Parts: sequence; structure tokens; C-alpha cells
Amino acid sequence: MSHQTGIQAGNDVRDIFATAKSGDDYRAIKIVIEDEQLTLGGTRQASKKWDQEYDSMVLPLLDDDVPCYILYRLDSTNNQGFEWIFLAWSPDHSSTRHKMLYAATRATLKKEFGGGHIKDEIFATTKDELNLSGYRKHLVSQAAPLPLTAAEEELRQIKLSEVQTDISVDSKQQTLAGVAFPLDREAVAALERFGEKRINYVQLAVDSQDEIIRLCSVEPTEVKDLPSRIPDDTARYHFFLYKHSHEGDYLESTVFIYSMPGYKCSIRERMLYSSCKNPLVDMVENKLKIDIEKKLEIDNGDDLTSDYLYDEVHPKQHVHKQAFAKPKGPAKKGGRRITRPPAEGEEED
Repeated sequence: MSHQTGIQAGNDVRDIFATAKSGDDYRAIKIVIEDEQLTLGGTRQASKKWDQEYDSMVLPLLDDDVPCYILYRLDSTNNQGFEWIFLAWSPDHSSTRHKMLYAATRATLKKEFGGGHIKDEIFATTKDELNLSGYRKHLVSQAAPLPLTAAEEELRQIKLSEVQTDISVDSKQQTLAGVAFPLDREAVAALERFGEKRINYVQLAVDSQDEIIRLCSVEPTEVKDLPSRIPDDTARYHFFLYKHSHEGDYLESTVFIYSMPGYKCSIRERMLYSSCKNPLVDMVENKLKIDIEKKLEIDNGDDLTSDYLYDEVHPKQHVHKQAFAKPKGPAKKGGRRITRPPAEGEEED
């Protein structure tokens, strides 16, 4: 705490915070303690999507034996502005004094920056915990359900084994419908939580080397965030819980999105994603019992607007014109004409 350490944010830190929170130029801000105050240790400007430059931005800022703070900007926003990740780096090789000093000033720094801007906070002692993979594991653990009872855990394991028995690595199916790569355990667990509506977004990727479908992200997602979830250089599968109103009713519809950025992907990648798609959807619908309201295929995220999703989930009904029977002609006047001569014994009309 600042009253315990006497450490406050310097003017350079306050100035950069004001600039960073009001715009989108900065992607990463490093803060260190020097001369008994919080000082700017470096900044990085954004040039790509947040997940495409995360490792190249964050990891070079980490020293092996000196703690620091890093604020990393996401592409998502809330009512305060852009959302940020607060990373507290305290390596094992740093001195006890440094560790205590940085731990005591975390609250001060967060207050200076503004807690409303901070979406996630990670305390880490190894780089594996702070790289992109580590952050995604952190999101998965944050979204994990409460501990299950023994009976609930036993039932979950039974369901999990049923799913993986059908699509295990050893019994990989290859049919005309496609290639059924197995899902790793994290992916299955995430889809289970999605089916229970504990999370609202799951992103999966095909690992062509290990021939398995892996979990990429369970980041909480709103409609406005969807375009930023679509990579522009690789394919992905997305499950999104679309929350909306229709004709006065509140609905939560599962939308499956298969994103494939055209020929930016290799032929092998396009073939694998295309082949694995149907078996994956069948497994989710039939084994995990998740009803998919709409299946979409896109090449980029620009079209994923609120209006587009609404029209896809609730397509406008085409009104067909009624086919009218041809009206009968006017009644004929006059007597009935004879088309054959009357037989013998018949009287002519």
C-alpha cells in the first residue's frame, strides 16, 4: 500500500496513463519502481490484433531477476473504454525485498490506472504463466465451475468417457462425412461449460501435427467483440451464445461459426478444417446435447454485426402469393346441343 511504502506514481506514469486510456495507440505499458516511485519502464504501440502480438510485446519486457508491472490493452471495450490486462511479474530469482516492495504497491498502481479499465489480473513467477498460452489457461481456470460433489464428478467422467470413446485418437473415424479428430480434455470441458451456459464463447483450433482439436479461447464475448475474435490468417471454429430479444421474448441461441480466411491458409489447413467440421458439429449436438440454432461460414469477421446475426437466426419469411384457381367461364345460354343422333326409340330433346 502507498501509505506503507511511500511509493507513488511519478508524473511520467500519470501522463502515459491519461494518454493510454483515452486512445488506442498503446498496446503495452511497463512500470517499474525506481528512486522510490513508480516509473515508466517502456511502452509498445499497437499494430495488430491483441492476441497476434501478445507474446512479442510482453515477453521481451520481462527481466529474469527484476519484478515489474505490465498493462496490456485488449481490443474489447466496456463503458470505461478499452479493457486491459494487469500483469504482475515477480520472478523467482528476484530478491525478497523487491518481491515485497512490488507486492505492496500493486494496489497503488491499479488505483492510479483505474480499476474499471482492468479486465483481468495475473500474478506470475514464470514466463510460461505470462505468455499467451498461459493467459488462455488462466481464462479457462477463471471460467471453471465450482468444485463438484463426488457424485457429480463421477457423472461428468462418465459423460467425458462416452464422448472420447467415440472420437479417441486410437479410434479416429474417417468416413465420407469427414475426419473426426478428437477433442482434447480442455476443449471438451469448455464445451460442457458452454452447454451449461457458464461461459458464452468457445474457440477451437485444429492441431494438424498432433491430429487433435484444441481449445483456443473462452474469453467472455459480446456481439460487438465477435469481429475481433476472428483470425485473419488462420481458420477456427467458434461457438457463441447469442443473447437477444425476438418478438418480445428473450432468447439465448447457440451459433456455430466456421471462419476460414480464404486462400491465406494452406490447402492442407483448408481441407482439414473442412473435413473436421461436420463430425465436430455432430458430436456437439448428439453427444453433448447442445442445440445449434444457426451454422455460419465466414471468411472474415467484418460481417458479424448485430443485424447480420439477427437476420441469420431469424430469417425473414418470404410471403408467397396465393395461386388462385382459374375462374369458370360464363354459363352457356341456349339448349343443349346434340353430339350424336338419338338411338332408336329415344326421343330427341
